Amino acid sequence: MTLQEIADRLEIDDLLTRYATAVDSKDWDLFATCFTADAFIDYTAAGGIKGRLPEVRRWLAEVLPAFPMTQHLVTNRVIVIRGDTATCRCAFFNPMGLPDGDSLTLFFDGGYYNDKLVRASEGWRIAERVEETSYTTRLHRLMSPPRHA
Repeated sequence: MTLQEIADRLEIDDLLTRYATAVDSKDWDLFATCFTADAFIDYTAAGGIKGRLPEVRRWLAEVLPAFPMTQHLVTNRVIVIRGDTATCRCAFFNPMGLPDGDSLTLFFDGGYYNDKLVRASEGWRIAERVEETSYTTRLHRLMSPPRHA
């Protein structure tokens, strides 16, 4: 690998980590930095929506606050770089919890993100993301730690 290829792969790795961090922290400005302005995002495989970045960003900002606990893990990246474009298929594992009295109802989603990436002036960005769900465990109970008065 050339130094440029190594640098590109590290930057793409950072991009995918930034995406997971943005979703879990519900930081929609950070989320937007992961995508091109006209990016197409398709979350329909998991029951979500598909559309351009502004529409999907608004939708996520409305629905994800219902989940006080999320943890998006993005792993097993298969990255193919061709100049200023790239493809990436990476696995995701998403535990998510919904309020249920004094505890959470927990479920796990797993699958793949299939991305088309472009090198922009500000670095690598996702131009297209299509989610491919492999499984879900909706719904399992998670015990919360005892609350002290």
